[in-house]
Amino acid sequence: MSATTSSSYPVSSGSAETEPAAYGVGTASSKLVDRKAGSPTGAWRPGDEPGHRRFLEIGDLPLESGEVLPNTVLAFETWGELSPQRDNAVLVLHALTGDSHVTGEAGPGHPTPGWWSDLVGPGRAIDTERYFVVAANILGGCQGSTGPSSTAPDGRPWGSRFPWLTTRDAVEAEARLADALGIEVFHLVIGASLGGHRAIEWGVTHPQRVRNLALVATGASTTADQLAWCHLQELAIVADPFFFDGDYYSHSVGPVRGLGLARALAHTTYRSAAELDERFGRRHQGEEDPAVGGRYQVESYLDYHAGKLLARFDANTYLIVTHSMMVHDVGTGRGGIEAALARVQARTLVVDVDFRPALPARPGRGAGRRHPGRKARDHQLPARARRLPHRGRADGRDPARLPGRRIDTDKPTKTSETTRLRVDSEVFVEVCAMRHGVRDRTAGPSGTERSAFGDSPDFAESRCSVTLS
Repeated sequence: MSATTSSSYPVSSGSAETEPAAYGVGTASSKLVDRKAGSPTGAWRPGDEPGHRRFLEIGDLPLESGEVLPNTVLAFETWGELSPQRDNAVLVLHALTGDSHVTGEAGPGHPTPGWWSDLVGPGRAIDTERYFVVAANILGGCQGSTGPSSTAPDGRPWGSRFPWLTTRDAVEAEARLADALGIEVFHLVIGASLGGHRAIEWGVTHPQRVRNLALVATGASTTADQLAWCHLQELAIVADPFFFDGDYYSHSVGPVRGLGLARALAHTTYRSAAELDERFGRRHQGEEDPAVGGRYQVESYLDYHAGKLLARFDANTYLIVTHSMMVHDVGTGRGGIEAALARVQARTLVVDVDFRPALPARPGRGAGRRHPGRKARDHQLPARARRLPHRGRADGRDPARLPGRRIDTDKPTKTSETTRLRVDSEVFVEVCAMRHGVRDRTAGPSGTERSAFGDSPDFAESRCSVTLS
């Protein structure tokens, strides 16, 4: 027997054979990602359109774990030309779910546009008409570099057999790429979030090879809060019944629901509570009614970003790269963070974002503190280094400030070592730069202007959005 409530909601008779009620708790599963999306992986595979990717075989790569990764390949892209003096190279390092496609349109081989197109390109802050820009897909990635979805020497995908990697392993692979390209010293190494981990490691492991260093929303080690969020993302993936202990490539369905959930968890940490409330509140998604299983706008937002990732990413790579984030500690084996950072010789720009749960207040503190040479109230930064903390509204729209000095986005500043930045509610860093820094007609040689990243004979202000996720 069945009945209806006064609100006309169907009620099950209680029989085990009965289909879930149209408006009952069983409808909650409709919010899960469609398993057909991105199944079993969104990884780039040999035979797919390469797009602008190039590939370098760097041979057998010894890992920190003691394992050796055979026949290692890095996928990379370049823009601009290397100068005859080989002194204009810029290394751009991507975050967790990024790839080598830093700038350019979406197209064959590149399902999404460049993730830093507003920062990197002709006339941009990192001007590809002046600089030779290099970006590689991280070791262990899924967009052309050797990773779990790649073919192992036995002809099968690596899958569950792929070794754990560290930040230092990734940097060693990138150093081999630099060697192959004939780059002895990078004019600038820049990275955000996970890319910042590698940028710091570059400055510590290869201090003679980095002239300038830009660290955005990152740190010298991973915090307990970040470890907790990473752990939950790992559990989301491995708990998916279609994970098959990492050997899902031969199946028609992969752990896309687990990967989608991991992405949604991560994306939640990329936004502040204040911003989510302002942007979405408790508004319903379209005509959906949350009272009967429909979604709120914020749920739809997370679902969108979860589904979007599936078409271009791999669950095993998510685990491998997240692991490298978790074990990241620049001080390991070096006498601690203070001793490790003392090795850095590059002029350094550290940009903090203090309103993201994944990046707690002053996440760059570990990157800036104990860096020799500069006297500061809460950091010991060198004279060549500057730290730009965000101290504005919860939505991040106020300009960043230095202690005692406002870094304005509209007026030139005479701080020769800093770039003018601000963080907005989309968790972007807006760079207002004269090519590579700030206007300072007194600091550079005659006829030039000094910037955070070198001397510039001319300047053109540009507003650039730098995504951190």
